[in-house]
Amino acid sequence: MNTTDRTPVDLLRSALAGDAGRPLVTWYDDTTGERVELSVTTLANWVAKTANLLRDDLGAEPGDRLALLLPAHWQTAAWLLACASARVVPVIGGDPGDADLVVAGPDRLEEARECRGERVALSLRPLGARFPEPPEGFIDYAVAVPGQGDVFVPDEELEPGDEALVIDGIGWTADQVVEDARIEAVEMGLAPGDRALCRLEWNHRRGLFAGFWAPLAVGGSVVICRPGAPIDDATLERRRETERVTRTVE
Repeated sequence: MNTTDRTPVDLLRSALAGDAGRPLVTWYDDTTGERVELSVTTLANWVAKTANLLRDDLGAEPGDRLALLLPAHWQTAAWLLACASARVVPVIGGDPGDADLVVAGPDRLEEARECRGERVALSLRPLGARFPEPPEGFIDYAVAVPGQGDVFVPDEELEPGDEALVIDGIGWTADQVVEDARIEAVEMGLAPGDRALCRLEWNHRRGLFAGFWAPLAVGGSVVICRPGAPIDDATLERRRETERVTRTVE
């Protein structure tokens, strides 16, 4: 954690400057048994590749609005930070028809077709696998992202006053994302090294900030459990113990 951080990009840089090998995002899907763990370094690599994809292949420009039709997921975390890196504004659950480009999971492809710009589809299958059959009219993220560069050098850095996020029609500038993340962390009692377990969707302010931005802002980490997936109390308690969870958001 660095008290001088003023943008989401700063938060990732501070995490990398600390213990870059520590787990940052851990994902569980209790419908498939999948578990994925990303260190700070690994997530940063996904962010760089995705930001390069955004700018170089999709032609996204600073200020473009991206309808983000993804659930709480480790790949969603990469897209949020990639948008910040490329100065693209993610509109959580936004109307594809009003967006410059759209990123959608497998259950939202039909509505995503309303976008007249570039369309990217994520299978959300275990380990980020590609679609068995590429969806017509979409770029398959799992096919397009591996070949991207491992380092992203922005044409211009994200500024604290730049718009950086939209949820339910409400916009946040980059510095407001960081400030709200810190406020949420205080309300949750999060401290550096804490691990938050999140069972909420990220399509509303509390779910997204408590489940991702707040842990990142204070030098913590998050264990994301697929919202709505069946899990009994005993399994959940074992997970808290195994993952050394210190806070739960549900």
